[in-house]
Amino acid sequence: MDNIDFNTILQLIQEKAILYVPKLLLGGLILWLGMKLVNRLMTFLGKVLEKAGFDNTIRPFLISMTGFILKGALLLVVASILGVNLSSLVALLAAIGFAIGMALQGSLGNFASGILILTLKPYKSGDWIQVEEKFGKVEEIEIFSTTIVSPGHKTLIIPNSKITDGVVTNYSRKGMVRLEINVTMPYAESFPRVKKIIEDALIKVQHILPEPKTEIGIETFDSHSIELTIRPYVHPEHFWQVTFDTHETVKKAFSDHKIQVAYSEGVELGSIGE
Repeated sequence: MDNIDFNTILQLIQEKAILYVPKLLLGGLILWLGMKLVNRLMTFLGKVLEKAGFDNTIRPFLISMTGFILKGALLLVVASILGVNLSSLVALLAAIGFAIGMALQGSLGNFASGILILTLKPYKSGDWIQVEEKFGKVEEIEIFSTTIVSPGHKTLIIPNSKITDGVVTNYSRKGMVRLEINVTMPYAESFPRVKKIIEDALIKVQHILPEPKTEIGIETFDSHSIELTIRPYVHPEHFWQVTFDTHETVKKAFSDHKIQVAYSEGVELGSIGE
C-alpha cells in the first residue's frame, strides 16, 4: 500500500513537472529578458526626456511610472504563460485601482495638475508669482504642491490643483512688476504741482526702474479729495521695499510742500505731519 501510494505520488509529481517545468523555465526566461529590456527602455526614455527639456522633477517620475507599467505588463505575460486566470486577476486589480482612486480623488487632482505644471512650465523655481492673492518666490515645484516664500518669509504650500484652476500671475516672465500706490490730494490743489512733487520725490526711492517710466495720474474723484495713482516699475524682489519707501517718501514730500488732505470726519482740511 505504501509502495502504491509512493509510486502514485511520484508519478503525479512527474506529470506535474512535465507540465509546469517548461512553463516555469519559459516564464523565467521571458521575465529575465523582459526586465533587461525594460531597464534599457527606461534608460533610453530618460535620455529622450532630457533632450526634450523635461524638468528634473518630472523626469524621474515619468521614467519610474513607465517602468512600473511595463513591468506590470511583463508580469501579466508571465502569469499567462504559467496558466494563471488573467480575467479574475485583472478584475481584482481594477477593483483595487478604483477604490484607491476614489480614496485619493483630491490627491489625484493635485497629481495631474503637477504633471501639467512641470510639463507646460507656466513658472519655474525662482520666479515671483501670485496665486489667489498669495504673492511670493517659487522655492520648489513638486508633484502635488508648489512651495512659495512670501516677501515676509512665510512659506506657503499651495496645492497644484488650486494653481491650474485659477489665474497665475508670473512677474518674473517679463522681469518686472508694476506697483499700484494710491495717494490723495485736495480739490483746490494744482494737479501738475502735486505731480511734479511726487516725481521729484520718487527720484530718491531706490530700485524704481527708469524704464518703463513711472505713471502718475488721477484715478478717481472722491467726495472729499482726488485720488491719485502712482505706478512705478520694479524688479519683483523689490516689491515691498519700494512700496514702503514710496509711501514714506511721498508722505514726507507732501509734508514739506504743505499739501493738505481731507480727513474722513469731514471736509475740513488739515496739515500732514512728517
